[in-house]
Order: sequence, then C-alpha cells, then structure tokens
Amino acid sequence: MHTSHPRLPGEMTFMALIVAFSAFMLWSAFKISGFESVSAPGVFPMVCAAAMLITGLMSLRQTVKGRLHNEEGLTLVQLFVLRLAPPQLVAFAGLVSLYMLMLERTGFLLTSYIFLLLSMRVLGSKRLMFNAGISLLVLAAIFIVFRTAFSVVLPDGSWVGAYTPELLR
Repeated sequence: MHTSHPRLPGEMTFMALIVAFSAFMLWSAFKISGFESVSAPGVFPMVCAAAMLITGLMSLRQTVKGRLHNEEGLTLVQLFVLRLAPPQLVAFAGLVSLYMLMLERTGFLLTSYIFLLLSMRVLGSKRLMFNAGISLLVLAAIFIVFRTAFSVVLPDGSWVGAYTPELLR
C-alpha cells in the first residue's frame, strides 16, 4: 500500500534539481558517441543517466503529491532553516570551512586545537577546562600517531611556523 509522505521544506526544489541534473547527465552521455550501436562507448552512461532521470521524475511526482505540513505557522524559509539547516549545523559547517582556510597559515597544531575547542562549544559542551584538556589529549594522540606511525609531515603554518619548536615540526 502506497501512502503519500509529508513533504519537507525544500524537498520539491531538491527533487527538481535532481531531475535537471539527470537530464543534463543524459545529454552529456549522449554527446559521448550518440546512440550508434548497443556497444557504443556512451550507451552505458546513457542507460545510467536515463535511469536517474526516470527515478528522479517518479520521486518528483511523489513529492508534488505530498503536502507540506506547517503546524508551527512559520514561513517556508523559517521552516527550512528549522528543519534542514539549524543554526548549530550552519555554525559547525562554518568552523570546518574556517579550519580548512586557516590550516596552511596557522599550522596543524594551533588550528586543530582551536577547531576542537570551538567545535565542542558549538556542539553544546559548556565545560571550558574539560574541553581544553580533551582537545590537548586528542591532538597529542593524533600528532604522535601521524608523526611516528605514518611519518606524515603536518603543516607548520606560514604565520607561526618560524615560532614552532623543533620537536613539534
């Protein structure tokens, strides 16, 4: 028995993007060699892209049938943020992005320590001294394993590399 599911905020847009992407992939696969024969190089990619397009259209049809439940009386944007992009998730994604940007400048040790501290705070821990100690222990374990077991040279950082003790390089 098939029942319709409640539609999530942003689901219809996502499904429309999936269908558009699948159609683009089908066109790209067709451009490889056309449909000259069953053994042509582009046939398998075309079959895969066609399957993606068909299932995407089926899912889009099911999504259109679903009803968006909004008992809270929120706008669509507020509902989207509440359900699919909560502030904690956005903040953590921002921290990961900042970590990637700062890694070469401030080095692995400093950047990772700050990242671990801030991550624990963003994820809900309020015990600053405990977080500082755990971050230090985890970072020391990672450093020892990567330096001794794997012989990986971790980035010193262009801003602080000259001030890093030789033991930590």
